[in-house]
Amino acid sequence: MAQELSRTQSRGLTNGEGAQPARSGRVYRPDTDIYEDSDHIVLVIDMPGVASGDVDVTLERRVLTIRGRVHASRPDTYRSIYTEYGEGDFERAFTLSEDIDEGKIEASHKDGVLTLRLPRAERARTRKIEVKAA
Repeated sequence: MAQELSRTQSRGLTNGEGAQPARSGRVYRPDTDIYEDSDHIVLVIDMPGVASGDVDVTLERRVLTIRGRVHASRPDTYRSIYTEYGEGDFERAFTLSEDIDEGKIEASHKDGVLTLRLPRAERARTRKIEVKAA
C-alpha cells in the first residue's frame, strides 16, 4: 500500500469534478500508524478535534481517501496573541493493492482517532501447507 497524498498546506483542494471546496484554510496530513497481521491491515489515524460525524472515508478506483473537518474552537471575539496549535482540516489518501477486500473495510472513530480495518482478500492471505511424510 503506497501513500498517494502528501501534506497539503493553505492552498485550496479540488474535488473530483475540479470545483473548489466550500471551505478554505489549512489542511493537514494526519499522522498514521499502520499495522498488519495475516488477515488485516490496520490504519490508526490521529485527527484531534474531529468529531465522528465530521469524518469522511471514501474509496474510488482503489484510492482510499480520509477527510476530517475541524470546527473552530476559539470564539470570534478573541484576538490571537500567540498560538502553537494550528487549526485546520485533515486529509490523507492511500492507494490500495488488489490484495485488499474492498467490500469488507471497517471504520471506527473514538476520541479523535480513526481506525480502519482493511481485510486481506482470501487469495492474499497466508496459509499453512501441511507437509506429509513420504
